[in-house]
Amino acid sequence: MTRPFRRRILYIPGFDPIPPRRYREMFRRESARQAGISGYRIAPSPRQRGTGFGWCSIGHFSDGEAEARFEVLIWDDLVQASMRHGIPATYAQLVTTAWIYIGTGTLFRLMRLRRGPVLAALYPVAMLLLQGLLALALGAVAGWAGARLGGWWLGLPLAALVACALLIWFRRLDGRLYAHYLMHDYAFTARDRGAYPEALEARLARFSDQLAGALNEEVDEVLVVGHSSGAYLAVSLLADVIRSGRVPPQGPALALMTLGQVVPMASFLPRADRLRADLAFLSEQPGIFWLDVSAPGDACCFGLCDPVAVSGVAGPGQRWPLVVSAAFTRTLSPQMQRSLRHRWFRLHFQYLHAFDRPGDYDYFAITAGPRPLASRFAARSHSPGRITRPVGRRP
Repeated sequence: MTRPFRRRILYIPGFDPIPPRRYREMFRRESARQAGISGYRIAPSPRQRGTGFGWCSIGHFSDGEAEARFEVLIWDDLVQASMRHGIPATYAQLVTTAWIYIGTGTLFRLMRLRRGPVLAALYPVAMLLLQGLLALALGAVAGWAGARLGGWWLGLPLAALVACALLIWFRRLDGRLYAHYLMHDYAFTARDRGAYPEALEARLARFSDQLAGALNEEVDEVLVVGHSSGAYLAVSLLADVIRSGRVPPQGPALALMTLGQVVPMASFLPRADRLRADLAFLSEQPGIFWLDVSAPGDACCFGLCDPVAVSGVAGPGQRWPLVVSAAFTRTLSPQMQRSLRHRWFRLHFQYLHAFDRPGDYDYFAITAGPRPLASRFAARSHSPGRITRPVGRRP
């Protein structure tokens, strides 16, 4: 009897403060939905061994069976720590982050690629400024009314109280508005002008040990998946492990899949030398397979932008990534497209969800199915509309 295909998946989330159990529940729910649409079976189960957080699955497909073990590479504690700021500190982040992106010319270079993610980046700035102006205006009205009733000794404290109360109310609504969350996200990327903070470098070193360990297991493929900001961390992770010589020559296939990447938001910054070097190095490695999946309809990513080429580091030996579109307009039903209209944050997570009309990109068949990533996309070419202009090169 032919044994099942065995795969280890190391998943790196984006800038996400929510504990990783959400990804297990998302996989359980969406894999069942996709299996019903596509006609295969996936049975998720708890992980029996190992540290960290993860789960297992057994997939039954027309071309064979597969056993997959998932592990989430956790950095939500770093995200949470970066978000433990009061409202004044968030407004200070607004000023410094805007100054970095505008003062270094990074924002204008990003605008030459895709306007959608640039507008998404400007959204928290505009929303926070609007909240601040509304707080000042209502505070001024309350202060004027208080002064008419009891003099300025009453008006000034009342103005401050109303303005602060409104800003706190807006902060509590951020689960719907995402203004503070996105401001913290961009501030985290920009605070060292593209260089990785010391704590993040230490976490990447831990991830490197986990990836090196997976490459020494008895599996057929080790697949690293990076979503959103996790995409550029995944690039640096693979580059570190390969440079350090920890990829066994007779070990499992090593593959990388980046989803909804925002690499230019980091690689265009002036001190992102480490990331740019990792992109250039990884793009020429013959011993891996790197698939980059995005969609022009995802306003939170740089859809169809080759992260290596647009960062200005593509050399004559560039092999990777293979840039393909998730093609939301074709792979999602009209009803689903209507339901996701204006829900841009949910759409940014669509890569991890079921598709009504799946094409060659099917997250669950890729991660839980019996075909290696390189085999599945061996005959695939870049999607039309791939952007390779090297606009991120520093002057």
